[in-house]
Amino acid sequence: MNRPKHILHKRPQHIDEYPVGPTFRAGYLPDKNAGWRTFRPVIDQEACVNCMMCYLVCPDGTIYKTDEGLYVDYDFCKGCGVCAHQCHVEAIKMVKEEHDEQ
Repeated sequence: MNRPKHILHKRPQHIDEYPVGPTFRAGYLPDKNAGWRTFRPVIDQEACVNCMMCYLVCPDGTIYKTDEGLYVDYDFCKGCGVCAHQCHVEAIKMVKEEHDEQ
């Protein structure tokens, strides 16, 4: 699946550089998960039975499968917790997000 790439915002230097119409081009991700997620889902690969229920219920489609197991694309995950709530074997835990204090 093609997803937008994280692109650092470059502040326009002249009024002609400001966009006309939509604020950003399609495929532009100004900040990973908008920076406001407080909890993130962490999948315990050993406890996971690959039922794919989390994949089915994720409202943002951030869970994907690889040969090693299921993973969360944290660039798009908003931390809603639906996946953890629906996991019947409790293989997904919501963990407090670590933010850099500046």
